[in-house]
Amino acid sequence: MSVLHAQLEQPTRLRLVFAESPEALSPADIIVTPLIAVREMQVEGMDLLLTTEPFDLGKEYTVLVRRRGIVPVDIGPCLEMLRPTARLGCTLEDGNHIFRIFAPRATAVRLYLFEHPEQSVGTEYFLSPGEAGVWEISLRCKDSERYYAYRIDGPRGIGEMFNSQIPIADPYATAVVTANVWRHPARSVLPGHIPGYDWEGDTHVTVDPSDLVVYEMHVRDMTAHASSGIAGGKAGTYRGLVQEGKRGGISHIRNLGVNAVELMPCQHFASIELPYHRHVSDGMYNYWNPYERNHWGYMTSYFFAPEPRYSEQANNLDGTWNLAAPAHVNEFRDMVKAFHRAGIAVIMDVVYNHTSQYDYQPLKYIDRKYYYRRAPNGTFLEESGCGNDFATEMPMARRLIVDSIMHWITEYHIDGFRFDLAAMIDRETLAEVRKAAQAVHPGVLLIAEPWGGGRYDLKSFSELGYSAWNDIFRNGVKGSDAMRARGYLFGSWGTSEPEDFGKWMLGSTVEKNGPFRSSAHAVNYLESHDDYTLGDFIRIATGTARPGQPIRDMEEHVRLTAEQLRIARMAAVILLTAQGAVMLHAGQEFARSKVIADRGLADTRPGTLDHNSYEKDDETNWLNYSHAEWNRELVAYYRGLIALRKAHRSLRRAPIGHYRFLAADVGIAGGFELKGMDGEPDLIVLINGNSGEAARYPLPEGRRWGVMVDAHAAGTDAMRHVESDHIVVEPGCCFVLVAEN
Repeated sequence: MSVLHAQLEQPTRLRLVFAESPEALSPADIIVTPLIAVREMQVEGMDLLLTTEPFDLGKEYTVLVRRRGIVPVDIGPCLEMLRPTARLGCTLEDGNHIFRIFAPRATAVRLYLFEHPEQSVGTEYFLSPGEAGVWEISLRCKDSERYYAYRIDGPRGIGEMFNSQIPIADPYATAVVTANVWRHPARSVLPGHIPGYDWEGDTHVTVDPSDLVVYEMHVRDMTAHASSGIAGGKAGTYRGLVQEGKRGGISHIRNLGVNAVELMPCQHFASIELPYHRHVSDGMYNYWNPYERNHWGYMTSYFFAPEPRYSEQANNLDGTWNLAAPAHVNEFRDMVKAFHRAGIAVIMDVVYNHTSQYDYQPLKYIDRKYYYRRAPNGTFLEESGCGNDFATEMPMARRLIVDSIMHWITEYHIDGFRFDLAAMIDRETLAEVRKAAQAVHPGVLLIAEPWGGGRYDLKSFSELGYSAWNDIFRNGVKGSDAMRARGYLFGSWGTSEPEDFGKWMLGSTVEKNGPFRSSAHAVNYLESHDDYTLGDFIRIATGTARPGQPIRDMEEHVRLTAEQLRIARMAAVILLTAQGAVMLHAGQEFARSKVIADRGLADTRPGTLDHNSYEKDDETNWLNYSHAEWNRELVAYYRGLIALRKAHRSLRRAPIGHYRFLAADVGIAGGFELKGMDGEPDLIVLINGNSGEAARYPLPEGRRWGVMVDAHAAGTDAMRHVESDHIVVEPGCCFVLVAEN
């Protein structure tokens, strides 16, 4: 077969690609089915360009070339030309509801209005095709009609998911109700039933990336445990998170001193997964998740709607409808406003590299072939590891992402975004996001998780003006494996070299042979929601815990030994004296441990450490503030270091010329003298990573230094003073000194 490919470039222009010259062909040699007449032919090298009758994008076509073979028609290029500008979703205009949905290959689009979400039959209307693939209708809805859904029909065939029997919610809906079953049948809330909101003068909190101390957290986990002090229906909710005067939630976060929170996914997601070890009707089979849950939320269903499970009015009982919407819309806004009043920026963790996999995800039923990357056999590509990869490069997929980001900035006053598996999002989309977001909020924070789908490129994100999670810092300081590949904290350079110490402390910039154009682009961290907590990494590395080994005494396990506390403090000093943004994961400040709870389920390994608790509910993931009391010395140490970092701008922003790195008399030790900026005092940071040898550092002669940080305490007031030409740092310990003359 010498015909290789057929590509529809425009509705009346088809390009055929051959392995050999097509010059001998005539129009009679080419048959397009369903029948499309060929009007003109033009040879362009090994290609044949056909001018034809208009193709119907709602049909599947093949091309038969006599003696050359048969190929399907790829309409992708033609679809890429569709770039409608009409506002999508449902909007209120002069008392009418205007419904618009982009469905470029649909053959029919029906709208249903419901008074109650559980209704299976609603009032039916047919939408009309409009501009460039958009279907629309204008209606004056009854007051009793609160919800709507679509049914979409289109081409049948291999790889298609059009199904006129399945109601789907609007992908642009700003509030959605779903049933608590794994398919999550859904209804969109009509905008006229979403209450207004008084922001009371609230605006964005702007934090320079260099100054960021981010607290990555899960809304429910922060207050779900009774030790948080949040009682009743507020525990684990948006409102519970910001209830003042309690042990957990916003009080704990504010007392720690961070200036930003990063919310793990709060866009409406599919929380219930497939039944475990049971076949379902369409052949899917869950062999990996006995909990049948997605607790973390990295399976987004609706990119414009907040997650209703965290509402005070949520009904999360299996088999029922969660009717929290639309109350949760303003509960989410209340949460943002409360953080802003505390001077804390709000960053959202957003997932645009893939979508929810097992529910009635509307984009799949609107046009799977448009919105998703596919293998040659028509199946989803899943380089994300999550079942499907979103085709961010398609114009209307890109527009959805940009529109979604703008919605959260304008309607919810969100201050920044962390992009999950951002390497799977095309560069043009990332650039458009930055341009649009900065036009509205110039100080918007844009943070990339710089890997995904086998791709990894810190440098390119920095070139785009994005910050990125700095795994160079993480892997060098902590190591990549607590059993086999430990780092500096454990007395080893690991895969690093002594000169890498300067790279870590200066934000891994290009001047230090790193990837970042600015230290502000480096988000330094030692713990995130992924993998073992830092506390558990330390416990494993020091031998008091082992993967797969049951934990018998929780308090004994959680309380850090003297050696573990020393390592945890050293980790905090390195993290909070390095240039670049800082990220802590919730509970890192008290060496949080994740121990799998016994839920009475098979295949769940209760009592052992967990390195990936995405599917587990409260008992494994929640924060137990009793553990913060058990390790209160570490909490105080983090609090003191954060305050010290805030007090000394030089630690965050001094140019590289202000640094003089100091050599100790032992191998695994680092330190630097930092000339203060703009009249600030000079500082010295000394870190001895050796586990057995003290390190002797020279000090500038004739100067008096206040000890702000030592092996036991940290803060902004000098604990004692040093006037000497040297200082000795015990194994695994640190000093931060501030000049007093």
